[in-house]
Amino acid sequence: MAQVWLDSSHEQKGVNVLEFSESPWGTYQVLHSNPYSQVKEITVKAGSRLSYQTHEKRAEHWFITQGPAIVTIDGVTKTLQAGESVDIGIGVAHRMAAPADNGVTFIEVQTGTYFGEDDIVRLEDDFGRS
Repeated sequence: MAQVWLDSSHEQKGVNVLEFSESPWGTYQVLHSNPYSQVKEITVKAGSRLSYQTHEKRAEHWFITQGPAIVTIDGVTKTLQAGESVDIGIGVAHRMAAPADNGVTFIEVQTGTYFGEDDIVRLEDDFGRS
């Protein structure tokens, strides 16, 4: 995974980006961060999906801005359209996937006590990450 840390003066699409990262499944950029919350814009490539995962220190709210999106929460899969959202509690297994014919973009609002990428417990992963 290529990760790029940006200084606060970097702007992409007119938005101040604190961090940008590319992964095999797509990209994310951190738009806001403080001790209580973090906001990311995440884009999943057509036909790709995030790992099926949990977090021990954060909850997430996903707002779909480009879809449809295939969301799995605690083993239940449903399709969300642009403008729809879902809440994911601390410790709840979840995954976002993009259909083969379109990518998905969503805003992720994280709340909790810690927002580092090492708070990911991967239950399943298409790219062999643990």
